[in-house]
Amino acid sequence: MIRRIVVIDEEKCSGCGKCAAACHENAIGMVNGKARLLRDDYCDGLGDCLPACPAGAISFVEREAVPYDEAAVRENQMRLKMLADKRTETTHKPNAEPCGCPGTAARTLKTGGKRTPVFAFGTRSEQTEELNSCLGQWPVQIKLAPTRAAFFDDSELLIAADCTAYAFADFHERFMSGRITLIGCPKLDSVDYSEKLTEIIRNNEIKSITVARMEVPCCGGIELAVKKAAAAAGKSLPVEVFTISTRGCIL
Repeated sequence: MIRRIVVIDEEKCSGCGKCAAACHENAIGMVNGKARLLRDDYCDGLGDCLPACPAGAISFVEREAVPYDEAAVRENQMRLKMLADKRTETTHKPNAEPCGCPGTAARTLKTGGKRTPVFAFGTRSEQTEELNSCLGQWPVQIKLAPTRAAFFDDSELLIAADCTAYAFADFHERFMSGRITLIGCPKLDSVDYSEKLTEIIRNNEIKSITVARMEVPCCGGIELAVKKAAAAAGKSLPVEVFTISTRGCIL
């Protein structure tokens, strides 16, 4: 049958992989560093991949092709998900060393297990109170977090500028309690978090997102990245933003 289907100019393709990430049907894959249409029956011809290509290497043509097969697409998606889950189980065991560093191994933490003594200001001699950490997983840095992990599923996600925990005195109880926490600084990291966050939102069953940012202008980057990622992931999630002043108040 004659139908609309994607065509990729490999000479123009930069190999960024954005089209493959945008193709919900997994019709496009990366082969030898270039984007390629893997199967005609996976391509629905709707063009989600088209605006994702920064090199202008993607277009559509009307040509002879087998019909779009939704059942085959769903079966392939389930197969890819199972493979991804197996890789996650293997890669993110507590003893695994992603990037050669044992400190980046993903793991779930039991909050409230180890109690930390808090001492009166100016002295180490008198214990006044005991508090529990509300951190529920490791790692916490956005750049180090896996894009798929069991602790993300059915979770409420906190994405915080790292200065907020120092500025707001009761940060653990007010923001971290009951949430999975990711932190970053758009000023110092000099990266666009939106791509990583898009994959985390897309690959996991997240219920809501809370953003904690500082009042300083550069901190707007983390809020923008979260909203951009939520839209790009194609999921309708409630996003609540809290802005904290440099004096430690919620504005």
